[in-house]
Amino acid sequence: QVRLVESGGGLVQAGDSLTLSCLISDATSGRTFSQTAMAWFRQAPGKARECVALSRYGGGSFTYWSDSKDGRFTTSRDITKNIMYLQMNNLTPDDTATYYCAGRSLNSETWLAGDYQYWGRGTQVTVSS
Repeated sequence: QVRLVESGGGLVQAGDSLTLSCLISDATSGRTFSQTAMAWFRQAPGKARECVALSRYGGGSFTYWSDSKDGRFTTSRDITKNIMYLQMNNLTPDDTATYYCAGRSLNSETWLAGDYQYWGRGTQVTVSS
């Protein structure tokens, strides 16, 4: 069974930076999403879940193409550790949310939550003013 486990959340002040991690593991099939798309989503209370950054396999020696809707957020992957990261800079109180990592079976990028089949349980990020 595939497991995605987020970590690194916490309480920070406005202007701070924070790096979230998503550990990818599959004890049975060895799936690591190394050649498929993954993404980071967030959901604030009363709001819809939104994608903040995504990546897909770019071919070759595990190169990845990534994109984000906010230049303050950057996602990357370390295949040797089976971890995906979300680097967040210059945080504001509006970034307060539960952050989730997600994976899918296809290697095409999509911003839609419904297109991802695998989800972690999330990590809370709270930004104080």
